[in-house]
Amino acid sequence: MKTKASLVALALAGVSANVFAADNLVISEYVEGSSNNKAIELYNPTAAAVDLSQYQLKFYFNGNSTAGSNIALSGILASGATFVVADNDASADILNRTQLASNASFFNGDDAIVLEHLGSVIDSLGQIGVDPGSQWGSGLLSTADNTLRRDGANLVADTDPYDAVTLSNWIGFAQDDFSNLGQFSSGPTDPTDPTDPTDPPAEGMVCGTSATAIHSIQGAGTTSPMVGQIVEVEAVVVSNQEAGLKGLFLQMADAEQDSDVQTSEGVFLYTGNAPTGYLVGDRVRVKAKVVEYQGLTELTNLTDKTLCATAQPLPTAAALSLPVNDVTELEAFEGMLVNFSQNLVVNEVYNLGRYGEIMLGGRRHVIGTQVAAPGADALAVTAANQRDSILLDDGLTSQNPDPVIYPAPGLSATNTVRVGDTVTNLTAVMHYGFGVYRLMPLDTVNFVASNPRTDAPALDAGNLKVASFNVLNYFNGDGLGGGFPTARGANTAVEFERQRAKIISAMKAIDADILGLMEIENDGFGSESAIADLVNGLNAATEAGRYGYIDPAVPAIGTDAISVGIIYRTDKVTPEGAAAILDSSNSAVDEDGKVLFNDQKNRPMLAQAFRHLETDEPVVVAVNHFKSKGSDCVAENDPDLGDGQGNCNLTRTRAAKAVGEFLNTEFADAPVLVIGDLNSYAMENPLTALNEAGLTELFAHLGKESAYSYVFSGESGQLDHALANVALLEKVVDVTEWHINTDEPRILDYNVEFKSAGQVESLYSMDAYRSSDHDPVVISLELERANELPVANFSYQVRGRKVAFVANATDADGGINAIHWNFGDGTEAMGDAVEHKFANRGVYQVSLTVTDNLGGSTTVTQQVGVGVNADNKAPVAAIEHLDFGLFHLFVSASYDTDGRIRKQLWQFNDGARFASSVVLRRAGSASEVNLTVTDNDGATDSTSLRF
Repeated sequence: MKTKASLVALALAGVSANVFAADNLVISEYVEGSSNNKAIELYNPTAAAVDLSQYQLKFYFNGNSTAGSNIALSGILASGATFVVADNDASADILNRTQLASNASFFNGDDAIVLEHLGSVIDSLGQIGVDPGSQWGSGLLSTADNTLRRDGANLVADTDPYDAVTLSNWIGFAQDDFSNLGQFSSGPTDPTDPTDPTDPPAEGMVCGTSATAIHSIQGAGTTSPMVGQIVEVEAVVVSNQEAGLKGLFLQMADAEQDSDVQTSEGVFLYTGNAPTGYLVGDRVRVKAKVVEYQGLTELTNLTDKTLCATAQPLPTAAALSLPVNDVTELEAFEGMLVNFSQNLVVNEVYNLGRYGEIMLGGRRHVIGTQVAAPGADALAVTAANQRDSILLDDGLTSQNPDPVIYPAPGLSATNTVRVGDTVTNLTAVMHYGFGVYRLMPLDTVNFVASNPRTDAPALDAGNLKVASFNVLNYFNGDGLGGGFPTARGANTAVEFERQRAKIISAMKAIDADILGLMEIENDGFGSESAIADLVNGLNAATEAGRYGYIDPAVPAIGTDAISVGIIYRTDKVTPEGAAAILDSSNSAVDEDGKVLFNDQKNRPMLAQAFRHLETDEPVVVAVNHFKSKGSDCVAENDPDLGDGQGNCNLTRTRAAKAVGEFLNTEFADAPVLVIGDLNSYAMENPLTALNEAGLTELFAHLGKESAYSYVFSGESGQLDHALANVALLEKVVDVTEWHINTDEPRILDYNVEFKSAGQVESLYSMDAYRSSDHDPVVISLELERANELPVANFSYQVRGRKVAFVANATDADGGINAIHWNFGDGTEAMGDAVEHKFANRGVYQVSLTVTDNLGGSTTVTQQVGVGVNADNKAPVAAIEHLDFGLFHLFVSASYDTDGRIRKQLWQFNDGARFASSVVLRRAGSASEVNLTVTDNDGATDSTSLRF
């Protein structure tokens, strides 16, 4: 058995008895092949293991005296062993032999290579500070388009990287010859591939005799107990992968298997460049060497083979299901047939076109910080996802296969496989490579389109639609059809037209009234700018003049190559006032006086107020693009803290705080919608900061679970968001993502690189799918015109105690829904004309309330005299108080301007009542008095006094 977490290379050869001039690591092989096929092999000729963390590989480009790439090594390199460093985009043949796949920039034939130990040069190839043009040397023995291997009999290091180049101790081989990579030894000067089989001895082998069982080779431990031994194995071929992996999968027949569930019954036999041609179901006997190759137990150096029988029943596939308790449990099935009766869910298709790989799981995987708090909770989600993951492989080792076999009969622009689709009843061989377990199917894989494409976003309609769309480096060259390649985006005018068609197709289907853009070229707002080009294309695809764009009257928004932008429908909204830009110059500061919004990392925010033409209502749209998780923020003391939030989390969080403060200040009373690529998942600190600023995330607000706009490493989540302030929240009807991009294989995009001529056509369509890498977010709003309240009045006619009332009510922007009367005597009525009989004569406060169709109401009140003078003025109650110690004297000083006081009533708080103009009371029994007076027309007034 093997250690699956280990990627340390197998030491393929021991130290020769020869004496070497090299007493430290040396560069033993140099691969400068086609495309990204670049690799350096290091060899340990010493008698002791070497700690690679003390070593560094450096590349000096184009005669430069400063290293352009620095690659730090790690691990322990055994005596006589090799260590291969390769471009991470190299071919599978190289990467299969690689211990360190680096994303650093790799060399060309005119670049110098230096190997350092603790800062001292111990070997080199090329000359620092010198550009030879295209190469050093000539023919096969040159540094361009060749493979060079050190002469094992003349292993002398070049410790002076500034001296003239000599290749006298190197041997040249043709371009893309990787046959000996990772297998250098000090012996022959022309090493051969030890995995290539040799002709079997004449006597052959005898089938049915004693042989080594595969479960004995695999063992129950972490590595095979038989590494280095030559064994004879007799087993059934369960899969022929000689066209791709260059080998066969062999498995013991059911009757020959042991009962130990920890030992695998299958093994991979590497046949190299001498395929056997054996078929599935053949029983074969082979003689080969047991090795551990990058965590895989395999048989290699095939020296003898024979066919024992044909058309044998295949061993029973082991039943598996996901998740497992620990990924290492899959070790016990390495090389064996396995079957998943459960439906497996597609979680990643990013590398389908590049390496033929699809990540599967028992369910769709959500990234940890989308659903859990950063830290232990989020990391637990990710760990659970890893235990639920396995890779579906196409069985090929070449990059950019043609055709891409998944889904059958082959991937095309109209025959896709998407994240969220399912695989049913999968039977395959369990394999291990590049650090993960892989499934090599036996038959056509059955994909079910469980997550089908849709023609347009699905959401409930309002009267204003806003969208957020990352347009993935929309750069239009010089704006005149040339100027390619640019800093980002399309490399040629042809690629740009393909990109442009897909973006416009997506925008047309979204049909938004306001579109916030991210990753559009930051080249201003003139007629040749990227945003002008996009609007011109969108108008050509819809109708002339339909769309316009916001010009904030600056040459560019910030200094980044990309920026945000806003496009809008001129027949639906109109801009109000100048656009507002948030950057470092006008950002709020923290408690230490430091600017919150770092515009050297985050793209400046663009905000614009609009007036909705239909309702005359305002809305503010603020477009954002925060710094990405993969960016370098070390200088800002903002590295990845390992809590699931990635690099630059503090930078994004501070920007979020600045956004909240800016909008609350600049648009304090307006309804505000914040949209954009925040590069933050739902539970991360930046979203928390925006929420604390009074902005509500709309998917959470509307209970939209399982939201996502981006898939990364097989996990889905929201990087693109929509948030509303309190003034807008009640106007939000719906929100959705249109899953046209992140669920799709990236090979379906506009690019033509790494595609055959046929694929350039078959994998492309001028539709919305894979127009970008992020999914657009679409928001539906219902804006209501401010209601103009109804106008109300009424007339009346008094006949004795009967009064006829007639309402006079109008509503300029609607209709009158209800007319309500309150007669001031405890009775009410409805209707535009009513008659009411009052029980008593007097003056009444009669109110009319009219309500319009939008719920707005107006109330008017008139004083109505019934059996009295309606114009009567009420009396005025007044008290004069004299305190004589033992007695209090109260005198009514009340008066009536248009009549006389007819009645006066005193009420003391001890219960005493008097009806006179003067009252004398003994002190001590009361402390407060109320006087009510009534005039000759029945009107009253009251006043109180504390004494």
